[in-house]
Amino acid sequence: MSPRSTPRASPVGGIRPLRPVRPLAIYTDMEDIDHASGIALLEQHGYEVRYLGTQDPATIAAEATGAEALLVGYASITAEVMDAIPGLKIIALLSMGFDNIELEAAKARGIWVTNLPGVATEEVASHALALALAVVREIPYFQERVAAGDWNSRPDSAVFRLSQQRLGLVGLGRIGTKLGELASRMFGEVIGYDPFLPDTEDTRAMLADAGIRRTSLEEVLTTSAVVSLHVPLTEDTHHLINAETLRSMRPGSYLVNVSRGQLVDNEALRDAIDAGHLRGAALDVLDVEPAPADHPLMGHPRILITPHVGFLSEHTLAEYIRVQAQNVLSHAATGTPDTPLFVLEPAG
Repeated sequence: MSPRSTPRASPVGGIRPLRPVRPLAIYTDMEDIDHASGIALLEQHGYEVRYLGTQDPATIAAEATGAEALLVGYASITAEVMDAIPGLKIIALLSMGFDNIELEAAKARGIWVTNLPGVATEEVASHALALALAVVREIPYFQERVAAGDWNSRPDSAVFRLSQQRLGLVGLGRIGTKLGELASRMFGEVIGYDPFLPDTEDTRAMLADAGIRRTSLEEVLTTSAVVSLHVPLTEDTHHLINAETLRSMRPGSYLVNVSRGQLVDNEALRDAIDAGHLRGAALDVLDVEPAPADHPLMGHPRILITPHVGFLSEHTLAEYIRVQAQNVLSHAATGTPDTPLFVLEPAG
């Protein structure tokens, strides 16, 4: 990329050589992820880079007015924020999820939006399997009892054998399919539902290789000992797991969620567990993070919660930052980023 230049007046009335004007890239919020390598990569290619350290839309709108690129963690980027940054060309996200961006607003304004598909597939699938194994094998219960000096207590219902049980997947994208592949060696059967996955010969071969039998949502919910969620948050999937769908789940089963907290109706899930219909749940995501102490799912003895760390590994921490920054650089160099969520028509 060639930095733009502007003339600067000489003190003796002449014109000095052109001075480069660097395009501006803004990091909104990175939480606890070290983004120094991303800054270095962008600066190496001619960008001025600033870090705001905020998720507040008003602050972002005020402080990023000259930006061409926003590199976003969890901040919500609304149409109003986009309108406050008239030169914005690309919003590069730090996750596979994109519910914090008004996608249609970005598309209407000709702003590219990118995510990170596939970077943490192995990690999130492994975390989902770990959560499922932890609750099925009653690990939190036994850990608590041993900490209390009690080596003889047993849970009030029998721990079942995995090879005699069925794992159900809601969503058969990269992560859901990878989980099925890992779990098919342990569970008696893995079944999955995904209305958007095309029914092609290649798809059927992929699912067969992963050990997944494709079926209906009804069968996944009503027959699985463990149901694991792997769908994005949209208007259609908001509270996908609600009082009605929970009632349809097999009695004594477990729910695992590593996707988005808003997929689950919190009160309905707690009620289903308190009533004994579900045995428990394991969640890496909640609708509010960090969750307040009075959150309906916090502190429940039958709900295992981890702090949205399914993506975590040494590999992903580096790749998240690199791929996010590289999307900005690829767009600047070619007009198209590497992993866009939609395709924009060329201007003019």
